[in-house]
Amino acid sequence: MEVGAELPPLAIPVTRTLIVAGAIASRDYQDVHHDAELARQKGSPDIFMNILTTNGLVGRYITDHFGPTAVLRKVAIRLGAPNYPGDTMVLTGTVAEVAGEGGGDTVRVKIVGKNGIGSHVTGSVTVTVPRAGGSTS
Repeated sequence: MEVGAELPPLAIPVTRTLIVAGAIASRDYQDVHHDAELARQKGSPDIFMNILTTNGLVGRYITDHFGPTAVLRKVAIRLGAPNYPGDTMVLTGTVAEVAGEGGGDTVRVKIVGKNGIGSHVTGSVTVTVPRAGGSTS
């Protein structure tokens, strides 16, 4: 793992079901995440994904890459362009920093998630990846 290394992209189809299920799973019952008519009345062309769903997808992207023993230490993201149904968000990541620690390496990855209208999410994730026989606690 080296600074500047790029993680493979992950394309996530943004479906109406994903948006609504993510809102329900995170107990975010704001109408803009499940009721298209009310979202339009509030100025949005359709329902859109909430930040907690985006946060979960970013975490999934990192653990899919670094493996099931990876421990997320910090997720710092900012939303931009909304994720609307029918679009695709493509997550990409670049290793920004690597440091050794106890039984593993701590890695900071810069994250960008783009959709058809721009950057939906930007930020960074710090993750500890255990070495063989090491501990991350």
